[in-house]
Amino acid sequence: MIVIADGGSTKTNWCLINEAGRKIHFNTEGYNPYFVDSDYIESSLKTSLPDHLEPEKLTEVYYYGAGCSTDAKRKTVEDGMQKIFVNAEIKIGHDLLASCRALLGDNEGFAAILGTGTNSCLYDGKDISLNIDSLGYFLGDEGSGSYIGKRILADYMKGYMPKGLRESFYDNYALTNEDIFDHIYNKPLPNRFCASFSKFIYDFKENYEDYTHSVVDYAFTAFFENLVIHYPNYKNYELNCVGSVGYSFRDILSLVADRYEMGVGKIIRSPIDDLVDYHLSKR
Repeated sequence: MIVIADGGSTKTNWCLINEAGRKIHFNTEGYNPYFVDSDYIESSLKTSLPDHLEPEKLTEVYYYGAGCSTDAKRKTVEDGMQKIFVNAEIKIGHDLLASCRALLGDNEGFAAILGTGTNSCLYDGKDISLNIDSLGYFLGDEGSGSYIGKRILADYMKGYMPKGLRESFYDNYALTNEDIFDHIYNKPLPNRFCASFSKFIYDFKENYEDYTHSVVDYAFTAFFENLVIHYPNYKNYELNCVGSVGYSFRDILSLVADRYEMGVGKIIRSPIDDLVDYHLSKR
């Protein structure tokens, strides 16, 4: 049996392919090695895997994860998983490569991730040929859920958010400025905390369209200005994208892309189904 997984910073989508060829989907939290260690991954998997899954029977694990961009970070994830999938050959790759394979298959092109975090690259049909580092939660990640969330939190704390929306925010979360500072500076996984508020802006996008549109447009414009336009001949490529933020706000993303004279290709919420098809085609 083999299992293929696409892991973001918040959630991991898994697909088990059993001996009969049946596909079984399940989810766990995300395992970004910049935020969690091997022991955390082992402990989480012990409590998160479905009861019917027998991890010792797995022979191959293909895991593509956020933060798995260096040998050391890939080793962190591999060590945690090897303690669970004890008889499997474990192959760890970057979530950006998973996105390329899901979006483009064996074709060259431009691929991006707009989820909790941001990433982007040019793909030559086999591997990533050029990647401009998004620099992560603190220094970049323009266009991501965490980037949008930071803007929402700042507007809420400074009183810039429309009054009715600010009241709805407090009704939903009951957060004081002190609570927010505590989450960001003292508690684990601040990127997830910030990214969680992108759903709030989505839920209220019709009632406060001017404000919500401006927040998301600002984030996607920053994504283009700081990342996309710095790829050589970017206008010759289509924008292909995976991730909950890109998918949920694909109407605004398409408008911003058009403003920068870039065509729009495939925009999907999760790469897992296309990624599984890619791997099965190679067997």
